[in-house]
Amino acid sequence: MIYHRSTLVAEVRTESTDRVALLHLDATQPVVLEGTAATIWELIDGRRDQAAVIAELEATFEDAAGQLAQQVEDFLASLEAQRLIEAAGVQG
Repeated sequence: MIYHRSTLVAEVRTESTDRVALLHLDATQPVVLEGTAATIWELIDGRRDQAAVIAELEATFEDAAGQLAQQVEDFLASLEAQRLIEAAGVQG
């Protein structure tokens, strides 16, 4: 699945991009992503599919427990449930 960021999300990031705050325009509380979560947010560009995002992370981070793929899938599902990202082809 290919995801893109929702057009209804306001984004504020620190200069180092290690931290990003997101707010869906219909939400009352922001979501703050740090570290790996912020890295995943950067990889959500509407071109990379889920497998490409996972491959990029596996090249950067050690996955000794073999759980990275499932954790990324769960995280993407969480972002989608919060309407911060959408499957490509869905208008936001």
